[in-house]
Amino acid sequence: MDWATASSLATAGGTLVLAIATFASVRSANRAARAAEQSLLEGLRPVLMPSRLQDAPQKVFFQDRHFMVPGGHGIAEAHGDVVYLAMSLRNAGSGIAVLHGWWFSPGPLRASEQPDPGPLEEFRRLTRDIYIPAGDVGFWEGAFRDPAEPAYKAARRAVEARDPITVEVLYGDHEGGQRTVTRFILRPREDDDGGWLVVQSQHYNLDRPNPR
Repeated sequence: MDWATASSLATAGGTLVLAIATFASVRSANRAARAAEQSLLEGLRPVLMPSRLQDAPQKVFFQDRHFMVPGGHGIAEAHGDVVYLAMSLRNAGSGIAVLHGWWFSPGPLRASEQPDPGPLEEFRRLTRDIYIPAGDVGFWEGAFRDPAEPAYKAARRAVEARDPITVEVLYGDHEGGQRTVTRFILRPREDDDGGWLVVQSQHYNLDRPNPR
């Protein structure tokens, strides 16, 4: 027997077994890391929905006035040269929702007509930090203050005519990731109280696949 050859073969076999074991171990570790990361992200993930009708009213402050917004409702009012918009929302996710911006469109946008959210470069940045705790209620607010702006004119016409309004809210988790756009529609109530109901239409994930 050629002992040198046998030794080389034994060494090569041992190296191959070690390589296979290392590959399996690394692959298993990667799967465990991905599972741990996914679990962490799920624990931080916010999901905004309209609040329930029985939820407590939200006191929404603007720089020049404030409103009490009932659960499940929104505000769409014009006073002077300002158009005020607000919605009572609930965070159905497991992480804090940090609101970043919003996009407006007159009329109720349907997914069949516009399947994608508004262009991100057209979203308006919020002028204050708004956080909505996990499993709790909060609010979104926005206003148009420049009568020369085309969006102001469209918003004012819709509010005064009491036509449905679409508002898309951009938000993410407390770490600045998992950005989501949720499309809401403000619909005027059919009774005479002048209120607006909030309806959620679609969720759009920007940093991961969409939920459908």
